[in-house]
Amino acid sequence: MSYEKKTTRLRNLVTSKEFLLLPGCFNPLSARLVEQAGFAGAYITGAGVASNLLGYPDIGLASHGEVLSAARCIAQVTDIPMLCDTDTGFGNAVNVIRTVREFEAAGIAGIQLEDQLHPKKCGHTEGKLLVSKEEMVQKVKAAVDTRKDQDFVLVIRTDAIAVNGLDDALDRAAAYVEAGADVIFVEAPQNVEQMRRITSTIKAPLLANMVEGGGKTPILPAKELAELGYSLAIYPTALWMSSIKAMQEVLGVLKATGTSLDYAEHMVSFQEMFEIVGRSAYAELEKKYATKC
Repeated sequence: MSYEKKTTRLRNLVTSKEFLLLPGCFNPLSARLVEQAGFAGAYITGAGVASNLLGYPDIGLASHGEVLSAARCIAQVTDIPMLCDTDTGFGNAVNVIRTVREFEAAGIAGIQLEDQLHPKKCGHTEGKLLVSKEEMVQKVKAAVDTRKDQDFVLVIRTDAIAVNGLDDALDRAAAYVEAGADVIFVEAPQNVEQMRRITSTIKAPLLANMVEGGGKTPILPAKELAELGYSLAIYPTALWMSSIKAMQEVLGVLKATGTSLDYAEHMVSFQEMFEIVGRSAYAELEKKYATKC
């Protein structure tokens, strides 16, 4: 059986007629869970990495090296392709060149770049600032020219709706397509009418961002997103917010009762905890290779 590169797999998934669901992961454990659940790929969420790795909000405080390290660890323990949020590329066009080189070398199948001014803010919060359309076009061109693998997917995001309105977002998106973007991500449309205008205007695969519990974009089922004209959707916060809720609940039980036993039915077993990260496979490797005392 021939081996298909992760980059090629992601590109084929994006361009397929079948709608692509990419759950958000934020560390190697959550990425393993996405893969074990049977998803074809995953999205490494910048907000989740900042929160999980650093305990910081999504305001551009996570560095190039910190996000790269997290992404590399995720890629090493999963076989499905990963699309990674790399914010603004961590600077100007020269920074984007380094970002593309290093994330491609780390085994990531594609990256997302956005047209905010560095340091950026979460796409569904206020106070965002943009670089000029012309500067972002040059950043897209730098990314296109830098990638060694032509299947390495470049998702280009515009945050212009919140700053200048939908017309500017569509104008920017068209320019980014012309510059070589593989996928366009128009962030935070506020209603289905805006979403429909985006999909009827932009001639490229389109990404929808589904942010539960306070995001600006309507949460729609995959079938409806596909009918609107989207090719894929990311769910960057679902695992991250669910895990926070579960930890808050068990801590509340422990504090109130002095034991976690009353919450045990909501936990995986001790054995499953280890099997999720491959304990049995490593035990077999020990039998095969480890020196016996």
